[in-house]
Amino acid sequence: MDVSDIENLLKEQLTLDDLHVTFDGSQCKVIAVADMFDEMSRVKKQQTVYAPLADAINSGQIHAVTIKTFTNAQWQREKMFNIPS
Repeated sequence: MDVSDIENLLKEQLTLDDLHVTFDGSQCKVIAVADMFDEMSRVKKQQTVYAPLADAINSGQIHAVTIKTFTNAQWQREKMFNIPS
């Protein structure tokens, strides 16, 4: 499994405006951006992004996942203040 496989799993099941995935062979980091996250609880956001990856996690292809979710407005602010250019 590689980054493109993970991206495809997420894109097939979620409508995202932006997606950033890093994967080092066991640790997967996902940044998902969509306005659908605006009305969700923190737990629901995590569950929504985790669900398409569940089979890969359960089979051991992915050992750990870090998920960050943002609305489009939050993502613009995050990029402005926290992402080095």
